[in-house]
Amino acid sequence: MSMNKSNWKQGMSFSFITLIFGLMLAIQFRTIQEPIERDTRDMWQLREDLKREQQLQVDLLSEIRKNEELIDSYKEKENQNPETALNNTLQNLKQEAGLTDITGPGIIITIDQLFDDELLGTEVAHISPELLRRLINELNSYDADYISINNHRILHTTVIRDINGETKIDNFSLKDLPVEVKIISYNTDKLYSRINASTTDEDFAIDNLSLSISEPIKNITVPAYENSIRVKNMKPLNPKKGES
Repeated sequence: MSMNKSNWKQGMSFSFITLIFGLMLAIQFRTIQEPIERDTRDMWQLREDLKREQQLQVDLLSEIRKNEELIDSYKEKENQNPETALNNTLQNLKQEAGLTDITGPGIIITIDQLFDDELLGTEVAHISPELLRRLINELNSYDADYISINNHRILHTTVIRDINGETKIDNFSLKDLPVEVKIISYNTDKLYSRINASTTDEDFAIDNLSLSISEPIKNITVPAYENSIRVKNMKPLNPKKGES
């Protein structure tokens, strides 16, 4: 009886060891079949990614500092004149929301047809929504502060889309050329040099469009946003009874 019990324990131990050994082999085989993916970016790509992350950090810190200064200023003015402080805050918010005209330094980009349609035997060129969005994203990456297209203000909520073969910004059509893009930037030199050094004009040339970039201009006016701004997922707070 004791012999059978001993044999049973030995069998269980052998089975357990075999199971562990099998799992180790399976894990090793899976590791061989699925090697660890390596970062294939070269040194220049890593430097560019690091530079972008550092710039993002600087921008965030600058935004935090600006908001802290605004809060301190509001508190100081509130103690002196609450009505003036509230009005100044309202004007700042309107400016941030794009509801006021802005005048400042910048450049003007004119988008026009590259070759005459009779020369190419094709229809008149038009700007696709994808190309326009790419240009706006690129300008924003070059420190563009305010943008308008054909005197229509561009906001974060602006919708650029194709409707029946016609590119529209919100409800405004861009079927006619040339198209004028005004950009205000408080870092105009960087904006001007970066946009001139980019290959954006080549992307437009594929669609038979040309980009003409002005020299930096001291004062450009970007108009206020004309449409009503729709705010989703927000509603006025109803104070509870007894609260002021």
